[in-house]
Amino acid sequence: MNKLLVGFSAGLLVGILFAPAKGAETRGTIARRGNELKNKFNDLVDAIADKFDSLKAETEEMMEEGMRQAKSYQNEVS
Repeated sequence: MNKLLVGFSAGLLVGILFAPAKGAETRGTIARRGNELKNKFNDLVDAIADKFDSLKAETEEMMEEGMRQAKSYQNEVS
């Protein structure tokens, strides 16, 4: 995924730099596209963090249920 993002960024930058436009326009386009890319990356990081938090909560719930079942079984055996 990281290589894809770097390749996309490099291609975008080369395309912008070789496009026929004034320097100020080119710099503005680079800045705008850079901000868009940064926002997309931040959204991706947030989505991954949310998924991680969700998986962590599910794992904790499963562990608690396992502990309850183990205690219940222990009480039945005793």
